[in-house]
Amino acid sequence: MLHLLLLLLLHSPLTTSSHCSTSTTLKTYQKCMSLPSQDATLAWTYYPHNSTLDLSFTSSFLSPSGWVAWGLNPTSPQMSGTRSLIAFSDPSSGSLILLPFILSPSTKLQLSPLLSTPLDIPLLSSSALLRHDSASIRAGAVVEIHATLKLVPNRTRINHVWNRGLYVQGYSPTIHPLTSSDLASRATIDVVSTAATLSPELPSWAKPLHGVLNALSWGFLLPAGVVIARYVRQFESAGPTWFYAHAAVQATGYILGITGFAIGIAMGNSSPGVTYSLHRGLGVAVVVAGGLQSLALFFRPSATHRFRKYWKSYHHFVGYGCVVLGVVNVFQGMEIMGLGRSYGKLGKAKEEKMRRESGGNGFQHVRKGSF
Repeated sequence: MLHLLLLLLLHSPLTTSSHCSTSTTLKTYQKCMSLPSQDATLAWTYYPHNSTLDLSFTSSFLSPSGWVAWGLNPTSPQMSGTRSLIAFSDPSSGSLILLPFILSPSTKLQLSPLLSTPLDIPLLSSSALLRHDSASIRAGAVVEIHATLKLVPNRTRINHVWNRGLYVQGYSPTIHPLTSSDLASRATIDVVSTAATLSPELPSWAKPLHGVLNALSWGFLLPAGVVIARYVRQFESAGPTWFYAHAAVQATGYILGITGFAIGIAMGNSSPGVTYSLHRGLGVAVVVAGGLQSLALFFRPSATHRFRKYWKSYHHFVGYGCVVLGVVNVFQGMEIMGLGRSYGKLGKAKEEKMRRESGGNGFQHVRKGSF
C-alpha cells in the first residue's frame, strides 16, 4: 500500500505556459495566444474576404523519439474526431516530418495503431520545422507546425486540440501522457475577437489525491473493516469493541471514498470526451453499495427479532460485494494511471534478477559436482 501511495503522489503533473509571439521562423502573424499547457502557443492571421486561416502552432518535444500534434475538431473541443497534423522524426531518414491523422474513438481506446490518413477538411498547405536553436529533435526541441485552412464562411470559432507524446512506433504515434494538463489541452477560440473558451482544468494535485483517497478507502480501510467484523469478533475478550472498531473503520473509509469519488466526478467534468466507462461504472456501483450499507444501520433489527437473519444476509452480501468491486476498481484506476504497467515491469525485473541469480548458482553447483 505504501508503494502504491508513493507512486500515486509521484504522478502529480506540472502545468506551464509560454509567452506567445506573432513572429515565427517563416512569417509574422497578426495575432497570437499562449495556450494553457505544454509550453504551447498559437499565432494566426485570418483573411475574412476568403475565410482563410493562416496559423503557426509552437510546442516542444518530450524526447528524441517523441511527437507533437495540433489539430481541428469540426464539432467539439475533444480528441475523438480531431483532424490532426503530427510532427516527429522520420524513422528512415531521421529528419522532421509532418503527417495527417484522423483521431477516431478507437484511437483513445488504443484498439489499433494510429495510421496516417488524408484529412477531410480544406487544408490548403502544411509544414513543420525546428526552431533555429534546435538543430535536431531532442527533449525540449521547439517545433513549429504551420498550416493554412479554409474555414466555413462567417464561422470564425474553431475547436483546436494539441498534445505531445514520448514515442513513435514506426510511423504510428503512441499514447500521450495522461496528466490533467495533457487531458485538458484543447480550447475553442474566435480567430477574429481572440475570445477563448478553455477546457476547465483542476489543480495538479487532484488526480494523485483521487488515487490516494480511493486506494486508502476502497483498497485498504473497507477490507480492513470486513476483517475486523469477520475475525476479531471471534475473540470473547474483544467484547463489543470489535463492533465499534468495525463501524469506525468503515465510516472513515466510506467518507474518504466519497471524497475521492467526488474528485473523480470533477475530473470527468473537466475532461469532456475523455471517458473511462468501466472505472466510472464501478465507482458508482461501490458508492451506491456503500450508501446502502450505511442506511442499513438505521434499520438494523434487534438481535432477537425474526427479521435479524435476513438483515444479516443482506448486510454480508452487499458488504462483500462492495469490497470486491472497490478493490477491482482500485486496480482499474492503477491501469488508467499507468501504475499497473509500472508494477508489471518491476515484477518482471525482479523475476529476471532472481532467474539470473538462480541460474548462476545452479551452474556453479553443477560445475562443482561434475569435477
